[in-house]
Amino acid sequence: MQTATKQTMTERPYHIPQFLSSANMERLEKVMVLQRASEGSHLFWEGDTADKLYFVKKGAVKLMKSTEDGRSIILQIAQAGDLFGEFGDPGAMSFGYDAVVLAEATLGVIALSDLENLMRSSGDFAVEFVKWQSLMQRAAQTKLRDLLLYGKSGALAATLIRLASSCGIRSERGVRISMRLTHTDLAHMIGSTRESVNRLISEYRAEGALDFQKGYITVKDEAFFKDMVGGTDIPLELCRI
Repeated sequence: MQTATKQTMTERPYHIPQFLSSANMERLEKVMVLQRASEGSHLFWEGDTADKLYFVKKGAVKLMKSTEDGRSIILQIAQAGDLFGEFGDPGAMSFGYDAVVLAEATLGVIALSDLENLMRSSGDFAVEFVKWQSLMQRAAQTKLRDLLLYGKSGALAATLIRLASSCGIRSERGVRISMRLTHTDLAHMIGSTRESVNRLISEYRAEGALDFQKGYITVKDEAFFKDMVGGTDIPLELCRI
């Protein structure tokens, strides 16, 4: 199995186009309605009717869940090639999170009814799509595992590994994460507090494992963070943020 350290940073085997044949991807694109969204805008709010899927052609979208006591957690950062939304009975579900545009985005919006028709009319499309859904479920399970088994420090270490894999640029100094992040952003990714992340980042910097300058993180010692989560590579197809 290929891992994040054995392939180039630009390969994304978890993106939906990697699962669909060219013919089936073309079928999916035919039912998309193009939508452009500006940075900071909401595609939908928690509680809105979930009758659409969103395919990111350009930009980035943050999927975020808020709790009653005002805390927030980032569930996913969807980038170009990602598909997100709720899958089920059209009109009978509501979104369980907000979708906020992080960087000016171009999206293909897919009505769930159109997706259902595609799956009914094309068995091979349905099989490929279900395989992709299965991988997304496994990816979510591994993120939950990191949080439950390794605590906040391990969860942050795993998050940095995932960020380096999904949006990292490798250089002699290490892997620079191209996404600008604050300590609060990192805290929201692991369900922690900014103060806890401040302390952990300071410890990592003191160990020489990373650098944090003007909102950009450079992972300088990948092995340091892997040791914190069992010393094994996260399979590349699951190594996403």
